[in-house]
Amino acid sequence: MAVFILFLAVVLVLCICSALLRWNEVRYRKKGLPPGTMGWPVFGETTEFLKQGPNFMKNQRARYGSFFKSHILGCPTIVSMDPELNRYILMNEAKGLVPGYPQSMLDILGKCNIAAVHGSTHKYMRGALLALISPTIIRDQLLPKIDDFMRSHLNNWDNHIINIQEKTKEMALLSSLKQIAGIESCSISQPFMAEFFKLVLGTLSLPIDLPGTNYRRGFQARKKIVSMLTQLIDERRASKETHEDMLSCLMRSDENRYKLTDEEIIDQIITILYSGYETVSTTSMMAVKYLHDHPRALQELRKEHLAIRERKRPEVPIDCNDLKSMRFTRAVIFETSRLATIVNGVLRKTTQDMELNGFVIPKGWRIYVYTREINYDPSLYPEPLTFNPWRWMDKSLECQNNLLIFGGGTRQCPGKELGIAEISTFLHYFVTRYRWEEIGGDKLMKFPRVEAPNGLHIRVSSY
Repeated sequence: MAVFILFLAVVLVLCICSALLRWNEVRYRKKGLPPGTMGWPVFGETTEFLKQGPNFMKNQRARYGSFFKSHILGCPTIVSMDPELNRYILMNEAKGLVPGYPQSMLDILGKCNIAAVHGSTHKYMRGALLALISPTIIRDQLLPKIDDFMRSHLNNWDNHIINIQEKTKEMALLSSLKQIAGIESCSISQPFMAEFFKLVLGTLSLPIDLPGTNYRRGFQARKKIVSMLTQLIDERRASKETHEDMLSCLMRSDENRYKLTDEEIIDQIITILYSGYETVSTTSMMAVKYLHDHPRALQELRKEHLAIRERKRPEVPIDCNDLKSMRFTRAVIFETSRLATIVNGVLRKTTQDMELNGFVIPKGWRIYVYTREINYDPSLYPEPLTFNPWRWMDKSLECQNNLLIFGGGTRQCPGKELGIAEISTFLHYFVTRYRWEEIGGDKLMKFPRVEAPNGLHIRVSSY
């Protein structure tokens, strides 16, 4: 009897699951939509997307082509894997294709962050951001801070086993904090860092506001970060002291053509920290990994940096001319970004019903411009799975239309050159001071983030 009841319960559960899946498919079976599957109500295919990553995308493309529908990260989504169509989508924000980042990211990064706004507001906020990281500002103000920080951060690593993932995460965040808040960053760095890591995890989660969820922890972390930054702004105004950092530039409303409210200033700071953190830390970690695995590339890189050190006294910092001479270093950074695929794609949202690729996309749907596969296209990159920085010594490769590792269109990463300067300076002091070998046994995940779940441990010795 008990077995029969159990059998009936299993059959009932299967029938309910089948009915739910069927109902969700019928719900989104609108005329003109591309083919695809929608998965479960509410959750859609998010679990499969996050767990299987590139394989999920390849399987769906094999079944439905390079333009298909799905339901991921809490909303109905069109996935585009067509390079030419992706370029069109990224270049046509004015035609109703605005940023469409997940609700969790918008909630946690703030409504004034540059990824959330579009049109004239985006142009204004982007202008305010670019004013902070112009070539002149990088040369005169930011690069000396970066150099000073990297010298200190990479001190006393010899004869230690270190987790390079942890060290590059700290490096990316604390270096940015120093550029933003100068000397005062030291007093808030540790509590800020603890909350910031929670914030990052919350941005790529389902927006379920329940105790224990990454979303709830990320949103609470945002509140604490906003409180710290508000206090810092209030103290600055009360002290009347002058500072040479990003926060000071944002607060100088009398001299600054971009006049921002305190809320906009705080969201701008969070945006700068968030956008640079993931790319700078992960690219730095993976560069260390690839250089370890490719001794010839490491030898070439070290040769370039030792030549710079030979024409400088030990205490003299890196300057812009040195950065310009780091041609192979730049090639290593581009090749690392391509091969590791630090950024898998970008999200857009339709503001009206619109036709794309012969299909009608309803208003409010997301479009996931999936750029990962472009990085492994053999027609663009011969032997695409091989780490080959020399391919980037041909500068024309940086200008080709399908290069989307730093975004595209009006949304191309505004901090690209600043990030390259940070990673280059990190590599300069790392390879001229140390040798290293991997401990082994550490697993690397490539999706949805490039990360080593248990860390990436290396044994460091003096060079």
